[in-house]
Amino acid sequence: MITAEIKAALRVAQRNELTEYYVYSKLSAIERDRKHADILQTIANEEKAHAAFWETKTGEAVVPSRLKVFFYIACARVLGITFAVKLMENGEKLAQVNYEKIAQVLPEAKRIEKEEQAHEEELIGMIDEVRLKYVGSMILGLNDALVELTGALAGFTLALQNTRLIAVTGLITGIAASLSMAASEYLSTKAEGEGKDPLKAALYTGIMYVITVVLLILPFFTLANVYLALAATLIVVIIIITFFTFYISVAQEVPFKKRFLEMAGVSLGVAVITFGIGFLVREFLGVEV
Repeated sequence: MITAEIKAALRVAQRNELTEYYVYSKLSAIERDRKHADILQTIANEEKAHAAFWETKTGEAVVPSRLKVFFYIACARVLGITFAVKLMENGEKLAQVNYEKIAQVLPEAKRIEKEEQAHEEELIGMIDEVRLKYVGSMILGLNDALVELTGALAGFTLALQNTRLIAVTGLITGIAASLSMAASEYLSTKAEGEGKDPLKAALYTGIMYVITVVLLILPFFTLANVYLALAATLIVVIIIITFFTFYISVAQEVPFKKRFLEMAGVSLGVAVITFGIGFLVREFLGVEV
């Protein structure tokens, strides 16, 4: 017998499946690789069939969550289809407890649960996005910029005591370092010969470096107090690390906490050390600006 509790769980499952049908259909429409697009549409059709099955049990029509559809499509356009799909699949994992409850009354729920699990495996095997292929280059540019520029800005803050001068010095340092890192990544990728385009690897490294540089020095262009600007920069560092670590943890399925603590510890640790160096330079070398 289908109780009120089970029927409520069925409606949730029905709406989730219908929402995912619209997400996969739209992802199929924006995917340029025809093979990937066809698989996405096949999965969309399966989700639609699941929703239709649940409707026969609830006897009610439901509407998809338009907010979720918009959110996942926006994620796909900005961060890539792989990220959007895996984020959504993680949401499906959280919903599996509903299938367990439903299966006690409707054994067919077990079949649907297995199909949902198969979706994720199929998706992982099918998608080979360029941005994930070059994620190592992105990490290199981001991590180097965070460590080097955070440390440099901390040192400049105490040694120079002028926000505009610190910002300009940091910008020059950052741009020079980004060109150096991009060139190094080009030569390194070319020497390794791992099937990656050296130019693309260099561009990903350089672009990530420059974006990080701009975000880190922005507080020094907008705030007058050097210590307030440095504090704002450190907050930006934490935000960048949090966002990028979350992206990597979802797209590559790696632990979030360990990578976050590692990146944050290195960047902030270097900042503390170089802040101390700036203090020593100011006190013992008599640098005044």
